[in-house]
Amino acid sequence: MVDFIISTIILNHMVEYKKDIILSELLKAVSDSTRRSLITQLCQQGPSRVTDLAHFYDMSLNAISKHIKVLEKSGLVRRKKIGRTHLIEANLDKVELIDSWLNELKSVWELRLDKLDDVLQNGEQNNE
Repeated sequence: MVDFIISTIILNHMVEYKKDIILSELLKAVSDSTRRSLITQLCQQGPSRVTDLAHFYDMSLNAISKHIKVLEKSGLVRRKKIGRTHLIEANLDKVELIDSWLNELKSVWELRLDKLDDVLQNGEQNNE
């Protein structure tokens, strides 16, 4: 029984650790304004060729390709091959992980602000 509990704890820790690694990769990928802009373009325009995406930026095709590779590694974009054409498309499945993390932060801050509000209200009542 103890072995089962320990195994469950270790497995849960491994799952949380993997989520942390994925979240770090996602946040690193969207930390750059060019990559955020690329994702926005792909969401607005749909799948696009790298050369078409590069027209919107004052940088080389090679630089745009490097940004796309970072986004691919994080899973925020996918590459589809149709014949000789490579299309890049947004993949926002993992954005839910960022949203979940931000909601956790929000709930912590709401609790802290509620406590501050209680302190301020009790302090005002004590001063009257």
